[in-house]
Parts: sequence; C-alpha cells; structure tokens
Amino acid sequence: MPRRSRPRTPADAPRPEPAEPSPAERYAAARRRHVAERSELAAFRDRLDFPLDDFQTEACVALERGSGVLVAAPTGAGKTVVGEFAVHLALAAGRKAFYTTPIKALSNQKYADLARVHGTDRVGLLTGDTTLNGDADVVVMTTEVLRNMLYGGSPALQGLAYVVMDEVHYLADRFRGPVWEEVIIHLPDDVQLVSLSATVSNAEEFGDWLATVRGDTEVVVSEHRPVPLGQHVVVGDELYDLYAGHVDPTDPGVDPPINPDLRHLLRRDRPGDGRPEGRDDRGRRGPGDRGYRGRGGQRPGPGIRQAPRFAVVDSLAAAHLLPAIVFIFSRAGCEAAVTQCLSAGVRLTTPAEQSQIRRVVEERAAAIPPEDLAVLGYEAFAEALVRGVGAHHAGMLPLFKETVEDLFSQGLVKVVFATETLALGINMPARSVVLERLVKWDGSSHVDITPGEYTQLTGRAGRRGIDTEGHAVVVAHNGLDPVQLAGLASRRLYPLRSAFRPTYNMAVNLVAQVGRTRAREVLETSFAQFQADRGVVGLARQAQAHTEALEGYAQAMTCDRGDLPAYDALRRRLTEHERRVTRDTATARRADVARTLEGLRVGDVLEYPTGRRTTHVVVVDPGGSPGFDGPRPTVLTTDRQIRRLTVHDVGTGARTVAHLRVPAGFNLRTAPHRRDLAARLRATADDLEPAPRPGRRDRRTGAQDDAEIAALRRELRAHPCHGCPDRDEHLRWADRHHRLRTEHDALVARIAGRTGSIAAVFDRTCDVLTTLGYLETTDTPDGPTLTVTDDGRWLRRIYAENDLLLAECLRRGILDELDPPALAALVSTLVYRSRRDEDADTHVPGGPESRLGRALDAATRAWSQLEDLETAHRLETLATLDTGLVQPLHRWASGRSLDTVLRGTDLAAGDFVRWCKQVVDVLDQIAKAAPTTRLRTTADRAVTAVRRGVVAYTGV
Repeated sequence: MPRRSRPRTPADAPRPEPAEPSPAERYAAARRRHVAERSELAAFRDRLDFPLDDFQTEACVALERGSGVLVAAPTGAGKTVVGEFAVHLALAAGRKAFYTTPIKALSNQKYADLARVHGTDRVGLLTGDTTLNGDADVVVMTTEVLRNMLYGGSPALQGLAYVVMDEVHYLADRFRGPVWEEVIIHLPDDVQLVSLSATVSNAEEFGDWLATVRGDTEVVVSEHRPVPLGQHVVVGDELYDLYAGHVDPTDPGVDPPINPDLRHLLRRDRPGDGRPEGRDDRGRRGPGDRGYRGRGGQRPGPGIRQAPRFAVVDSLAAAHLLPAIVFIFSRAGCEAAVTQCLSAGVRLTTPAEQSQIRRVVEERAAAIPPEDLAVLGYEAFAEALVRGVGAHHAGMLPLFKETVEDLFSQGLVKVVFATETLALGINMPARSVVLERLVKWDGSSHVDITPGEYTQLTGRAGRRGIDTEGHAVVVAHNGLDPVQLAGLASRRLYPLRSAFRPTYNMAVNLVAQVGRTRAREVLETSFAQFQADRGVVGLARQAQAHTEALEGYAQAMTCDRGDLPAYDALRRRLTEHERRVTRDTATARRADVARTLEGLRVGDVLEYPTGRRTTHVVVVDPGGSPGFDGPRPTVLTTDRQIRRLTVHDVGTGARTVAHLRVPAGFNLRTAPHRRDLAARLRATADDLEPAPRPGRRDRRTGAQDDAEIAALRRELRAHPCHGCPDRDEHLRWADRHHRLRTEHDALVARIAGRTGSIAAVFDRTCDVLTTLGYLETTDTPDGPTLTVTDDGRWLRRIYAENDLLLAECLRRGILDELDPPALAALVSTLVYRSRRDEDADTHVPGGPESRLGRALDAATRAWSQLEDLETAHRLETLATLDTGLVQPLHRWASGRSLDTVLRGTDLAAGDFVRWCKQVVDVLDQIAKAAPTTRLRTTADRAVTAVRRGVVAYTGV
C-alpha cells in the first residue's frame, strides 16, 4: 500500500525543542548515517551544488529502497531531482532508464540537462521526428514513443530498470491522457516507476491505484513552495497586497481577511457611486487602455478602470518585480500587448543586453530564408525582444518560441505575454506572474479559472536560488472580487481525473498480446475503472439529493388551475417542433440554392444578397459535377475579381436574373478580358430592377405556416394553466425541474454503467473490429478465441487519433493513387482541427473530380459508414474530417513558398508548422503500415515534401 509523507510546515515555522535521544536511539541514528554515507544517494548528493529538501530526500530514499514513488509538489519545487536520481541509480547499476515527458519541447530541454551531466554518449532522445542515440543507457522520450515501444516489443526495453513519468497529471488530458495509463499498466513488473506530478488534491487516491497495478509505491506530497509566493493586485499604477497585513501569504488559511485599502479601491468605482453609468471619475468610457474593448468586441460596463498593459509593465519594473510572465488567455491579446508596449516606448534592456539579444536572435534565424522571415514578421519580433518584451503562444513559429524561452531563461527578456500553454512543462521561472483576467474561453464559453489552474499558472513565480519571494499579481478589472481571488489563491483543489478509454489500436494490440479475456482484466485495472468503482457511492448520494430536490420543485410548480406538468410538456413539444421545422426549412433552402448553382451556364448573371447589398456576378465556368462540398462555379464580380462560389457564399437568396454572351476566346488570366466582361456585367446590373427586400413575414420560417404547430398553439392556449396569473413563476420551477430531471437521469445511467464500464467499452470496440474484419473468432481446443487478422496486424502500427478511419482508408485503397502532396493533404483531414466551429470554404486542388477530390469523397463515405457502425455499438470515438488544411498543405508539399501557403488563410505560422508535424507523424506511420510498397514509398516522399523549410527548423 502507498505511504503518505508527513505534512510539511513552512521553513520559518517555530519548532518544539527535541527531547534528548536515548542511547538506543543514538545508536540507531549512527547506523542510519553509516548506511546513508555508503548509499547511492550520498554519491548523488556529492555532485549537487544545493542541499536536498526533505520531500526530495524522502522520495530518493524510497526509490533506492526499491519502491516506486509518486511525488506531488508545486511547480518549481524541484520534483525532477527525484527523476534525475532514478537515472543515477540506473547508470550505477549498469541498467537503463527512460525519462518520459508529455511534449517534445520538454523532452528536448530534459535531454540537454541530462546530456550535460552524463555526456551525450550515454543519453539519447526519441520524440517521433527526432532520434539521437536511441540505444543509449538513458533515453529521453515522449510518452507516446514509450507506449509504441511497449506494444511493439522493442528490444530497447531489455535492461530497463527505471521509468520517469514527468508531468504525470497529463493523464487527465482528454485526448492524450490514456497513453499514460497504457504505459503504467503495461510496463514490465520489475521496472520501478517514478511519477512526478503537480500538486493534486487526490494524490493518495492516485497512489492507491499505482500500488494496485505497480506494487509498493510511496506517495510523497509537498505543498511547501521553496520560494514563498506573495499575492497582489495592481490598481492603476499601484501594487497592493491582497491580504491584510497580519496574514501570512504562504499560509493564509480559510477565508483570509482582505487588505482593507484594496477592498475600498475595488468597491469605489462600482455602479451606484453616483457617476453616470459606464463612466470613470473623468467622465470617460472604457478601462483606460486606448482602443481597448471587452469580450466580443464590447466595451466593458461600469466598474474599475483596468490599467493599460504597458502601465502594468511600468509598475512591475518600478517595483523591481521583473522578469515577469503576463498570462493573457488570447493569442491576439498577447500580440496586441507586445504592440502596445512598443508603441508606448517601453524599453527594459541595457545597451549591452540589446546587443546580446540581437546576436542570439540573428543566429537562431540565420537558417530561415529572408522571404520567409518577412512573412513571419521577423523584424517586429526581433525589435520587441531587443527591448526586452516578447510573446509566447501556440500560434508562433516553434523556432521563435524557443528563442523567447532561451532569452527569458537567461534574464535578457524581461516580460513575456503568454497564453496558458506556457504553464505546462517548459522551464521558464520568473520573479512575477501576472494574470490579466480570472476568466478564460474553454472552447464553448467563458468560464472562471479553477484554483488548480490558478496554482499552475502562478507556480512559475519565484526563481529558486535567485528570489527570496515570488509574486502573483492580478490586474484589477471590472468585476474583480478580492474574496474570490483569495479563494483561488488559498485553495489547492486540483483533483486528478482519468481520461482513459479503449481505442481500436489498443484493442488489437491487447488481443494480439494477451487475448481478449486477459485484455478485459488488464483494462479493469485502469485508473479510470478504479475511480469509477470508488465514485459510485458518491454518485448515489448525489442522486438521492436530486430526488429530494425534484420533489420540492414538483411542489413549487403545482398550479390550482390544472395539470401544469402536462402544460409544460405541451409547451416543450411546441418548441421542439418549431425548431425542427426551422431546421428543415433552412436545409430545404440550402438544397434549392445548390440546385440553382448546379444548373448554371456560362454567361448566367447570378444575384444574391451580401448583408444589406445585392451582389451580381457572371458565371465563367459552371464547375462540372458537384463534389463532396457541393457545386462550385467560377464567377467574375463587378470589380473584376475571380471567385469560386459555394452554397455557403450565396446564402438563401441566389437567383439567375440575366444572361451575358461570354466570348469563345475569353481567358480568366487576361486582364483586358476580365475588364470588358466586368463592365458589361455592371451595365446589366444597373438596368435590372432592384431586388425586393424581404419583409418581416417573408423572412419568417416555415414554422409560421405549419399545421401541427398551429394545432399545438391552439391546444396550449386552451389549457387551463394558460390563464393562470402565476403561470410564469410556475414555468420557471418547471424549467428547473426539467433540467434537474435530465441531469438526474444521466446520473442514474452513469451509476448503472460504472461497474465494469471500461471492459464493456472494450467489448463493444472488439465487436466493431470483428464486424470490419480486423479481428476474427477462431475455434481452438479451448473454445472460440478472438484473434487478430492480417488487416488487424497493420492496424496495430497506427496510433493516430482517427486510427480506425485511417486503417479503412488504407484497406479500401483510398490513398493508393495519390501523389505525395495529395496524400499529405488528405492525411491533414484526419488530424487537423479548426480553432473555430464554422463552415470552412474548402478549395480542393485540382477540383472535385481530381484524384484528391475523389479520395476525399471516398474518405467521407468511409467516415459516414464507420459512424453508423459506432452508433449501432454505442461508441463515439470518430472525429469528423476537417478539410481546412487541405489546400495550404497541398501547396506546401508541392514546394510553394510560405507566403503563398498562408496567403488568404487564418492560419498562424506556428499553427501551420504544428499541424504539419502531426501530419508527418501520421505519414511516418503509413510508411510503415501501408499494405502496398507503392503507398509506403509515396508516404516517405510526402514526409520529405512536408518536412522542409520552417517545418524542418526545429523538432518541437
């Protein structure tokens, strides 16, 4: 069973005087010192230039004793020392150690650290697209690489003694988290596991599971920060402590008292203070930042004036709180902050530092062609760094991010405006961390950050060995509640929740290695199932509370006029039917528009609305047969622009209004031809009657005329409850009852499906694979046995998120006839995910009838069939195909310039490089798993075509 370390106390806390030890205790202590002096830990200590903290010593002692360890400690506390000691133990014993990380950037950083200590001949690096000395005694790798080695039975596993899993709390990640559990479950029993985690509130639970699947595991938890963290709020150009003066910021306790001066300032400018609504003490609108707008482009309402970003930087510099990381939960916000600082004349570096920065930046960028540097905004990037200011976010070129990290770590760059991705993994400690807001966009809505997220973000404040105190600073803004902030800063609630689920690749690998029965048993040992079994009791209590609340809601919604639940059900039927009719009407209108586009001829003049204007175009190429994305005629506009129209472009009002004769020799690329035809189009459009604007009745959907809707409305008005004076109040309670009933039913279903839930999903996954022929049932002397087919054997080597869809594309020959650029473009649809949920205007190189267009059609049909099969088996793993990267990636793999590739897209250079690397990863898998030699060769060539220029500059 796991053992928990004793609670930690602050270093400056008073300690009781120890009692005089007995002779027996002195003898035992002497024996321990003697053993310790001869231990590997003593040798490890000798080469360190700093003393070990108690939690580090405790974990190292347990590791040398032969236990696995789970170390949960704050960012910057020095957890990685325990992992480095595991490496020391492996080398001292002539064994191997693997050091795994969640991201390639952290792997690169850790490789450099270990290579400096042990030499490059003894340390290797494996990150999927980078291989350095892979047979070394110590290998740093991403966790996915180790997972693939375990499934592939790699000979490199021979002699493995220790595996370090850095940032193990990543197993909660929805997309990549299952890999951590796969590794933990499948590692050989004699391998000691070192798990390094951020501070989590359920470390003991995680430790219990590790003890169950890995054996003896010591849980070492430290909540003590080696560098104390002060909590502050910046109001205007002044910095205020968050807590009252007598509060210890390292141990504020529950509901700590707030600094009264800060409380007064934050309340003074709130609504109700006598000023005109939305204006400050000078009668001006806005938070004080020139041009600043709030979320959604709206100016914030009444409240505190938020300091401009350059003013915050000035305040930090005046208080000697630089270097600082300023977290802004927006890429555009990070770039805008840098621009604002430059416009305000911020300069934080000395002439000597400026020269050093310029030299580093120029050396790192030397490999990038000048034409690409212009596209990447190199001059502005370099100028900002020279002044000591930079940005850091996923949209930046990896090489630029690495440069910022390097310069910041050297203390040359003083302020970095970053998104929250910087809080994960990369070692970039600062004296201060600033949060501009306590709200972030989670992909669907704006949500408050959690105490765990606050702890993770502010954990970088305070450089060990440099700062005596770190500083967490929040910029005062409209709606900031100091009590809420104190709750974030004083709580340590960061529970670890498993994201484990069986995948198709996992299923075929498990069946191949241990058979179906044993595979089910293995999956039932997952952390996900461990938590599910433990959670049933809590869910049952929650369900009971729901039941009691539902009874109260039902009583509150009672109406003396009649049956209100029946009235509410009738109202919901009406609402749902109106929505369905509206959707059907919109679909029908889109179909009408599609038919209009399909029937066009050369010379047809098309009219359609664009906002409040009416647009006229003339068709110069009908576009042939519609592809998977509908008809796409080529048209000429009145201002001589050439466009490819889609159903999405023309909305719902497209109609043919005239016809022009297009000369037989008309050439789109000839400017005089375009000019003459556009002039005739404008003259024709001027002679047309203005298109009638739809009135209110015309714009209404078919729901207005639906007979069933009319009948439901009559029935609703005739119901006795309709005339109740308290009807709205009753319906509010009915809405609450409905929402809670929906939640309660889902909770009951969760309880029913908890026991054996992971194994049940595995069974359904195997059923899908059997239906498709990747697994088959064979008769053996021991009875029917599930085995892996030939197709299943190469599915074992496909680790992409859409593993089954990629396998089907390979098996059906969908990729066979593609050239390297087209193959790379199609693979992009399997990995790319647009940042916005909107219809992309997809352009297929060569058109819908090209080989790529037909392959996309076939892949879409395969996806649809697999989705139907998954639905029948109550599974939901397939991600939809996203064609947003098809054209840019095809251009890139065809050798086009970066400027040409990114022109006309919303892609940031860093995003493009990141997606290219993921495409390369999948192409590498195809090169190994494809059933034909020709396709394997094409995949190899596609890898070379994509991995060039900016994509090849860095392995991150």
